[in-house]
Amino acid sequence: MHVVRSAKNVRCTRCRWDSHAVSRRRGFFRLPDAELAVAGEGWLVSEYVFDADWPSWEMHPHGDEFIYLLSGEAQLHIAHPDGVSVIALTAVGAVIVPRGMWHTAKIITPCRMLHLTRGAGTQTRPV
Repeated sequence: MHVVRSAKNVRCTRCRWDSHAVSRRRGFFRLPDAELAVAGEGWLVSEYVFDADWPSWEMHPHGDEFIYLLSGEAQLHIAHPDGVSVIALTAVGAVIVPRGMWHTAKIITPCRMLHLTRGAGTQTRPV
């Protein structure tokens, strides 16, 4: 697991309040097809406002998830074979959740988060 402490230059100029699959044909990625193929397809870019804990755990089997805290405070819980680690997200910062790791969040103060991951095959389970 990688914690990014100063990712202040990360911005998304085309995010919505609900999740959506980003289509490179709609102008988000304007690179030639050969360059885009390196990153693969099926990227999910989403921004959410949370005022309550996540209602479920989630896991992305096809890629790491980049979670960028834009405002507020939360605790990210990541399940490991030997227990659960808790990462406090305060102020502005980011976490990379490795592919295949179950994770959820407890909201300390209302917050906004930006999420980037390969969305195909995402699984959920109750908290």
